[in-house]
Amino acid sequence: MTRPAGDFDYERHGAGYSTRRRTDPVIASYVHAALGSARTVLNVGAGAGSYEPDDRRVVAVEPSATMRAQRPAHLAPAIAARAEQLPFDDDAFDAAMATITVHQWPDAAGGLREMRRVARGPVVILTFDGAVMGDFWLAEYAPEFIAAESPRYPTIDAIAAALGGRAQTIAIPVPLECTDGFVEAFYGRPEALLDPAVRTAQSAWGFVAHAAEERSMRHLGDDLASGVWDDRHAELRTQAQYVGSLRLVVAIP
Repeated sequence: MTRPAGDFDYERHGAGYSTRRRTDPVIASYVHAALGSARTVLNVGAGAGSYEPDDRRVVAVEPSATMRAQRPAHLAPAIAARAEQLPFDDDAFDAAMATITVHQWPDAAGGLREMRRVARGPVVILTFDGAVMGDFWLAEYAPEFIAAESPRYPTIDAIAAALGGRAQTIAIPVPLECTDGFVEAFYGRPEALLDPAVRTAQSAWGFVAHAAEERSMRHLGDDLASGVWDDRHAELRTQAQYVGSLRLVVAIP
């Protein structure tokens, strides 16, 4: 594959994801529970392997060679394929999963229908609800980030419709010390977002003009130094969990 499979070029910008975007055990517990009794699981858009259960037989699909190369040694190598063209027979797996990836697929509905085709049982999608992203405090500092990020995500209703069957949506609480470095993972640790290496592992910044990104981080840095951020949000520093836009959609045929 010589072109990016989605809206973000992981071949050029995906290095370091395995260290910054690690499986968070709290979030993983929801994903793994949703897989039910499935023994064979397809992981689509698998990236570096985050959230893959280690007590089941997992087949991973990932179009980016850079991301496939970051998979740890204890995981099986991923197959180079795209969600919209899964190289498997109908009903080949007990379940299928995709974690924080559907927003990057050129044809999200087509990829979701493919997951439904190859899975006999539940299809589990970990995603974000773009409709509520603006409620997060970062919108005060980086409105350009929210404006770029929220439209990328298929609506929860669109995901459920593409998968068919009976769909349940769960709002996933993000723990204070979340190890998966998406933006809301730092709800109570705002200083982390000032680190360019942290933002590099958050693809949405790639859709924000560099000048706007720098301006928003200067604003945040100034408010952290002056105490303004804490005047507004200090309770988040000790709040054990945050329910923001992270969602789990579980579709049963």
